[in-house]
Amino acid sequence: MPRYDAKRIEARWQQFWDEHATFKAAEPSDDTEKLYVLDMFPYPSGSGLHVGHPEGYTATDIVCRYARMNGKNVLHPMGWDSFGLPAEEHAVKTGTHPRETTQQNIETFRRQLKMLGFSYDWSRELATTDPEYYRWTQWIFLQLFDTWYDTEHEWTGPDRKTRTGKGRPISELPIPTDVTTAGDEAIRRYQDKHRLAYISDAPVNWCPALGTVLANEEIIDGKSERGSHPVERVALKQWMLRITAYADRLAYELDDLDWPESIKLLQRNWIGRSTGAEVDFFIGAADAAGATDSAGAAFENWKTTRTDSGWPTEPGEDVLRVYTTRPDTLYGATYMVIAPEHPFVDRLTTDEQRAQVVDYRRTASLKSDLDRTELAKEKSGVFTGSYAVNPVNGEQIPVWVADYVLISYGTGAIMAVPAHDLRDFEFAVKFEISILQVVEPPAGWEPSKDEAALTTEINGAKMTPFSAKGTAVNSGEYDGTPTDDFKSKLTNLLHDTGLGKAAVNYKLRDWLFSRQRYWGEPFPIWHELDEAGNPTGLMRAETAESLPVPHPHMEDFKPTGTPQPMLSKAGDDWLYKTDTDGMKLQRETNSMPQWAGSCWYFLRFCDNKNGDAFIDPALEKYWMPVDLYIGGAEHAVLHLLYSRFWHKVLFDRGHVSMVEPFQKLVNQGMILGENGEKMSKSRGNVINPDDVVREYGADSLRLYEMFMGPLEQVKPWSMQGVEGVSRFLGRVWRMMIDDRAEDVVLNEHVTDTEPSEEQLRILHKTIKSVTADIDKLSCNTAISRMMEFTNFMSHEDSRSKSVLQPFVLLLSPFAPHIAEELWNVLGSENTLAYEPWPTYDEGLLVEDTVELPIQFNGKLKAKIQVPNGLDKAGMQAAAEADDAVQKQLEGKTVIKVIAVPGRMVNFVVR
Repeated sequence: MPRYDAKRIEARWQQFWDEHATFKAAEPSDDTEKLYVLDMFPYPSGSGLHVGHPEGYTATDIVCRYARMNGKNVLHPMGWDSFGLPAEEHAVKTGTHPRETTQQNIETFRRQLKMLGFSYDWSRELATTDPEYYRWTQWIFLQLFDTWYDTEHEWTGPDRKTRTGKGRPISELPIPTDVTTAGDEAIRRYQDKHRLAYISDAPVNWCPALGTVLANEEIIDGKSERGSHPVERVALKQWMLRITAYADRLAYELDDLDWPESIKLLQRNWIGRSTGAEVDFFIGAADAAGATDSAGAAFENWKTTRTDSGWPTEPGEDVLRVYTTRPDTLYGATYMVIAPEHPFVDRLTTDEQRAQVVDYRRTASLKSDLDRTELAKEKSGVFTGSYAVNPVNGEQIPVWVADYVLISYGTGAIMAVPAHDLRDFEFAVKFEISILQVVEPPAGWEPSKDEAALTTEINGAKMTPFSAKGTAVNSGEYDGTPTDDFKSKLTNLLHDTGLGKAAVNYKLRDWLFSRQRYWGEPFPIWHELDEAGNPTGLMRAETAESLPVPHPHMEDFKPTGTPQPMLSKAGDDWLYKTDTDGMKLQRETNSMPQWAGSCWYFLRFCDNKNGDAFIDPALEKYWMPVDLYIGGAEHAVLHLLYSRFWHKVLFDRGHVSMVEPFQKLVNQGMILGENGEKMSKSRGNVINPDDVVREYGADSLRLYEMFMGPLEQVKPWSMQGVEGVSRFLGRVWRMMIDDRAEDVVLNEHVTDTEPSEEQLRILHKTIKSVTADIDKLSCNTAISRMMEFTNFMSHEDSRSKSVLQPFVLLLSPFAPHIAEELWNVLGSENTLAYEPWPTYDEGLLVEDTVELPIQFNGKLKAKIQVPNGLDKAGMQAAAEADDAVQKQLEGKTVIKVIAVPGRMVNFVVR
């Protein structure tokens, strides 16, 4: 008997869609509105999909199917973010090449996605590991390498907006006269310092056992999260991307995007813009034993020189440069702290303190940045034995090394004002450093919870830190000046005397862009070697024509055991060459991080077969930006920030016409296991979609994922819920198909007769509701409306085809396989994928009668049917004529009658 057979139906229509390339995007046309819908790039892991993955994919698929039926030209592609550590670790264990493992994983993911009936344009498929793809990733890196950021350049972009600040070709970088005079090598080194892609000695978390650098989030208590191996903090030459140059634009250009405010706030907080001042504290010449005293000639000479020469761009060897958001508290600086990795630690450490400092730095190197900056942790530090001179009052203040200061934030050095900073206060109390109040709180001030918790008795008096604004005290001639005024006045003074300048700082750090592994994009860079074969520090870029730089052939994928990258084990034919001018060159042996390929994949989807450019300008202008981007909130900051940064560089250099890549963003909520915990192998609660589809079908899985609740919510999985929506699809099937017949034929109740007014009303209400719900991505309520329609029509003796056909179209974005089958049985030979979306008639939504609640003294006592649109008098008359109401009125005196048209009648009686 032809019962609802999901396996047969779904296999048939998936084959049909494949053979006919049903969902291939049409060529651009000015006459057709486009819609570009994108899922966040998945990493094809060996374990395949779990049921949490298809949630966002199903939502985008519903939007795309709906849009095609509304006549839009839809681009809905899929590809693979396929570089990364897991495939390489598998290679270490098994000897299998990462490319082979990656390809197997991709095939599993592709099979599962096709099994779920998603309407992807598979002709657009790409993987970041495809040489023809990473050729252009390398090309974009070369654009970054060839770009510097001009903060003062005013220009108008193709979007007709005027901006200040632009990425420009390195050839347009102004070269100072003294650098030009020094010759070509000096010019090249000067340019290298200003590139958006540059090399720096960066402190990194090095794990010898894993043979790679780890992110802070991958370290727990000084050990690697994977394997619990010891991690060291070491300085390595690393590629960095100058994302901080774009910090302001990354923050304020969020304003026009249709993103959740919570995600915008996360990005702004990550960028962490603050205004303040940079200030130099005098420490003397490099060969001096600490700073001179406050009246020393060296300090006075330095001040005089600075007044004459002004603020230098580079701080020089005789100062510690700090950034502070509160220059008004300079008079209260009683000590300084430098990060354990600061280059001046050795020089400032006296012989008496050296053993303590060396031991402290070793301990600090085993901690992650997160551990070091945890507010609740006990403060630690060591005195260097040296002093700096406060530029505003000439006071000597001790210089400490402490791990709560990071080399990666600000300048790696701070002035500590313990009376007005909670961390500094706690540190000063522990190490008995003087605390000087320089800001008087306003009248009636009550300390915050955190401030009050630090209240300490010092020299017989209680002292509490105050970190807000007030008025200046113990600040010389500025006493009594309000905080904001004092900040402005002191910043101007520092500028005029060359001791400081107004500055903007960011929590955002430049992007560490190196990895020491094999399975990532090789850098298209050569290093020049001297006659002895040592790097000179000068670099040469590959030509665009020579890309891609391929991976070298390697049999051994084990880490080197040192900070030397895996690619340093490659053969000489890959590592070295002699250039046309006779210069010996060595390839860069770091590889790019996995983030690289996912920074621009959305552009390549628009033009994935182009061998002459990373995208055709006409196609970029037609398809971009992405109209709807759906993915997990875990990518709220890094992936989205990195992608926006790359895109803005390409925009500045004239390669794209849109300043932002993603116009609308939606984050789907996580699907938990049936035990309410996050799905993971270790918890044993992972649900494989293969198992669900095998038992209930793809349409049931799709429908359940959307019916669980609002898309953005976190929701637990329930197999009973899947079974429930499967029963609903069975009812839809039986509503139209005779499941007692030998063949698939229409149910005897399905007729070509005219529908009743009630059937039309229910249909048009359903069309209106489902349409509005899809527009709002409220898929769960759309499904509820379709369930109500099915419940009604299943009880109708005559079910008009003219009502059932539009319903099938409404169902099709959610459960496309059964919808295609029913559409076919109802008499249509073609796919319904491009059938016009049903429209509703407002006139048919009006009820002839409405149910009217009848209350007595506010309590419901009866319900009556009355004509829709009845006035107050008519409502009262209809109520009084009802037998049930008359019984309630017997023996009572009516004091008042309240009638609300279309809502209720209330009799006030006694």
